[in-house]
Amino acid sequence: MNRIDTRFAALKAQGRKALIPFITAGDPSLEATVPVMHALVEAGADVIELGVPFSDPMADGPTIQRSSERALSRGTGLAFVLDSVRAFRKHDADTPVVLMGYLNPVEIRGAERFASEAVTAGVDGVLLVDLPPEESGEFREAFAQHGLALILLASPTTTDARMRLLCDDAQGYLYYVSFAGVTGADRLDTGTAGAHLQAIRRQSAVPVVAGFGIKDAASAAAMAREADGVVVGSALVAALADAPDPAQQARTFLAPLRAALDATPA
Repeated sequence: MNRIDTRFAALKAQGRKALIPFITAGDPSLEATVPVMHALVEAGADVIELGVPFSDPMADGPTIQRSSERALSRGTGLAFVLDSVRAFRKHDADTPVVLMGYLNPVEIRGAERFASEAVTAGVDGVLLVDLPPEESGEFREAFAQHGLALILLASPTTTDARMRLLCDDAQGYLYYVSFAGVTGADRLDTGTAGAHLQAIRRQSAVPVVAGFGIKDAASAAAMAREADGVVVGSALVAALADAPDPAQQARTFLAPLRAALDATPA
């Protein structure tokens, strides 16, 4: 088992839900990235999703698009992202780190080289938004050889046949997009999403987490009722954008979500 499997097994044994914050590497500054990662863990993060900035983030809403643009303007690339994970690992050997981004930077390096470098740096999983599972064979094989989990996405528009494929192939955890649209949109319907999550969890061999539209303690708790955990991204990225002390702001933002999840029955 890698760190992701170990962490979710521990959470299940404790009857707790996973809290997974997303931040963009290199934003709100290059030097803030690693301190913010540590601050999120101190505030109760179970897994960290670290965004790899990309010039055409088609699945992301304005908040994360602007974050990615700012990071790219500072020279943030995949090398910086891996260096950040390497620096994080000097003081945290246990918290899983998942890179979230797009296929192009991985293709440029090549699946084998990327997987090797990512695992050596301390990465546990990768979520590539624009890599369909039907076309992921080369990447899945290369990642598997290095113990790197390929995290898959499911959504309300996923067909039953494709959902079975996702549930069969899922590694680490399955990321359920709570509504059709981009990150940061304010269209969360917890009732509808909860029904879908119930059905997916019955099929999935790995934990199922919910993301998109989760912005505070109330929405986190509501979505966690039928999920194994929740992902919070745009609201956190926005809170960090102009913070004079990003690490402290990360703690302040995440602590209420941790408290809400700990009050949610497993």
